[in-house]
Parts: sequence; structure tokens; C-alpha cells
Amino acid sequence: MEIQVSDIISGYAEGLFLMADEGGGLSWYGSRSHAIIPLDHRFRYPKSLRRVLNQNWFEVAINRDFMAVCEGCSDRETTWISDDLKSVYWQLYQAGFAYSFETWQGDELAGGVLGIVVGGAFIGESMFYRIPEGSKVALVKLVEHLRKRGFLLFDAQMQNPHLARFGAYEIKEKEYNKWLSIAIKKPCQFY
Repeated sequence: MEIQVSDIISGYAEGLFLMADEGGGLSWYGSRSHAIIPLDHRFRYPKSLRRVLNQNWFEVAINRDFMAVCEGCSDRETTWISDDLKSVYWQLYQAGFAYSFETWQGDELAGGVLGIVVGGAFIGESMFYRIPEGSKVALVKLVEHLRKRGFLLFDAQMQNPHLARFGAYEIKEKEYNKWLSIAIKKPCQFY
């Protein structure tokens, strides 16, 4: 599926996101609220993860195997990441807008986070793990990375109990759009 990267980025810059629909095609969706992962002091992680982080169980990489992260994120019983959407992510990756933030143990991909970058906004599309704690460490290290790079917004799109353990909280669409409009104007370099 060939797309215009500029059209896709424009959609994300308006607060929309792509998902595969029931018929297998891609559709734009909006949300009345967005889950935000804080990039300030409100970000936290479970105490049980401290030992894993302190002992450096995982090596962190960016885009070491982008497509493997796409495959990992889509490898579940019910997924919104179709082959067409993986193709879109690949095109965004090639254009410098999509990234995989990964954890590795040796040559084995442990987990990762897939996201779209528009200015100073990181829009998390999905995450997965193959080795326990792999995605959690990726999330913690990604927040550290975004802070160092001056990002303003980490949109996790949909709230769930797992993200809430890291301090994620929901904001209404109007407030989200205000934050997004500021964030996308900030010239941040992810990598």
C-alpha cells in the first residue's frame, strides 16, 4: 500500500491515528481522551523493575530491527496492526518519522516500543516483549531518552492498568490538542 507520508504525518499532527478496520483496510480514528505518559517527575515505575534496571539485564537500541518490532507488536490474537499498517510504518520509518526503541539480550530481541515522531511529540503505537521485563525496560529507557532530547509529549493513546503503573493518565481531547499543537512545533531529534 503506497501512501503519502506527508498526509499520514498531517493526520497524526491533528490528533488522529491509523488502525486496521474490520474489513482489513486502514481508517483514521480520533479519541475523546488520550493516555499521556509523563516526561516529568510524575513518571514512575514498579519497584520490582529497579533491580532489572540496576543490573543492566538489557541493552537498549534504536531501530536495530524496526520490522521485528512491528512484527512483535502485531503478534497477538487481536491486533489493529495489519500488513497494510506495517507497510505504512515502514514508509514512515524510511522517511524518518517512525522509530523502534528496543531492548536486547545478546542477539535476542527482548521487547520494544513502536512510535511516530512529529516534532517534540512521540506517539506510541504499540509495545511488546519476548523476554519478561523487556518492554518495561524499553519504556523506562524511552522516557529517559525523550527527556534528554527535549520532547514535550509522550502520547500512549489508550489508557490501561499497565501504563497507569508508570504514571500514565488521561487528558481530554481539547487539552490534548493544545499540547500536541505546541509539541509538534518543537524541533526535536529522536535519533
